[in-house]
Amino acid sequence: MICTIHDATTVNKGRKARNTNMEIKKPYAVVQYNKFIKDLDRADQHLSYYSVLKKTVKWSKKVVLYLLSCVLFNAFFVYRTLNTK
Repeated sequence: MICTIHDATTVNKGRKARNTNMEIKKPYAVVQYNKFIKDLDRADQHLSYYSVLKKTVKWSKKVVLYLLSCVLFNAFFVYRTLNTK
């Protein structure tokens, strides 16, 4: 994996391999990627439920509508996060 942010350090995951009984080590870049990709996948999943991209033909409209739906989703997510009761 090529990364310009993280160095080549490895991190113990606290688990052991089944066949060799040695600790599993992963590069730190992979650990960070796996940590933050869940939220991005979840946002893509929510945006796919009510997709507005199929209703138009021009690519410029698709880009604008996609960005607008991302903005609306982010605003809803911030609202839901700040107004928990």
